[in-house]
Amino acid sequence: MTAKLEADQPDPPLKLRPRTQSFTARFESLDHVREFVTRAAEDYGMDVKSVNAVELAADEAFTNIVEHAYEGESDELVECTCEFSADRLTIILHDCGLPFDPTIVPEPDLDAPLEERETGGLGIFFMRKMMDEVHFSPGSKKTGNCNTLTMIKYKEKPG
Repeated sequence: MTAKLEADQPDPPLKLRPRTQSFTARFESLDHVREFVTRAAEDYGMDVKSVNAVELAADEAFTNIVEHAYEGESDELVECTCEFSADRLTIILHDCGLPFDPTIVPEPDLDAPLEERETGGLGIFFMRKMMDEVHFSPGSKKTGNCNTLTMIKYKEKPG
């Protein structure tokens, strides 16, 4: 028995083809980013809880890009791509702002009293809790000094 070549596979339904949109690195773009990823998660057939998780993670990610990569609002563009496969929705945010390595941000101490907690780090914490995988590639000469954040949500969490 021979394996079916990928080229022989039928095209996915139009609504499940990869989609990309660029957004201005401004807080006023947040509603549009949320709508874009929410539509992708809904089109993919995710349950309400997963759709909400994708929306929150994208919101936090885009906010962090505006605040940290661009040190506040900018007219630069952030590209958002939603890709679909049999078992997952992948959201990729690509920006050419300042490089940032989220692995240097410590986990927030959620047990500490509010007045003793360090500022920051909750956005990354929420992204990691809401999504099944989060990967970050900081800008380098190889990437044209652009950053790539990849977040994956499985249709059914792998067991």
